[in-house]
Amino acid sequence: MAKRALRSALFVAALVLPGTAGHSEERELTPVSDTHFQASFAEYAPLPAAPAPGPEAVDLGTFDPPIEVEPVTTSLGSGVASYYGRRFHGRRTANGERFDMNAMTAAHKTLPFGSLVQVTNPRTGASVIVRINDRGPYAHGRTIDLSRAAAQEIGIIQRGHGSVELELVK
Repeated sequence: MAKRALRSALFVAALVLPGTAGHSEERELTPVSDTHFQASFAEYAPLPAAPAPGPEAVDLGTFDPPIEVEPVTTSLGSGVASYYGRRFHGRRTANGERFDMNAMTAAHKTLPFGSLVQVTNPRTGASVIVRINDRGPYAHGRTIDLSRAAAQEIGIIQRGHGSVELELVK
C-alpha cells in the first residue's frame, strides 16, 4: 500500500514539475541538420489531375434523394386494447411459438398470423407496430391483446387497458 502511495506521489510530482527541471536555461537550442535524414524521405510528387467524369456519373447537384414513404396502412378502426404478460410468458401461442412478453406481438380474433398492426394510443399519440401471433382477447369488449412490451410502449400498463386505433400495415 505504501509503494502505491509513493508511486502516486511521484507521478503527481512529475506532472507538476516543469519539463526542463535539471537543465540549464542558458543552453541554446540549435536545429540539427542531417542530410542523410533528409535524403531518407521519398521525393514529393504532386497528385495528377482528376480524370473527367464518365457518362454514367450522376451530378449530385441535380439529384433529388428518394423520399421515404410511410408504410401503406389500412384502418381497422378503434377499440380497446389490453395486455398480457408474466402469467403467460413462455406458454405456447395459437400459432405454435412461445409467448414472449418482451416482444412486440399481439393477439387478435380474426387477423391472420404474421399480420403487422400499428396500434396507436390517441391520448398520447404513442404508437407501436406489433405482429399477430395469437388468438384473443377473450375478455368482453376488447379488440386486441398486446404483449407487455407493446403495452408499455404506448402507455396502457398502469390502467391495464385503453382505447387504441388500429391500422393494418402492408
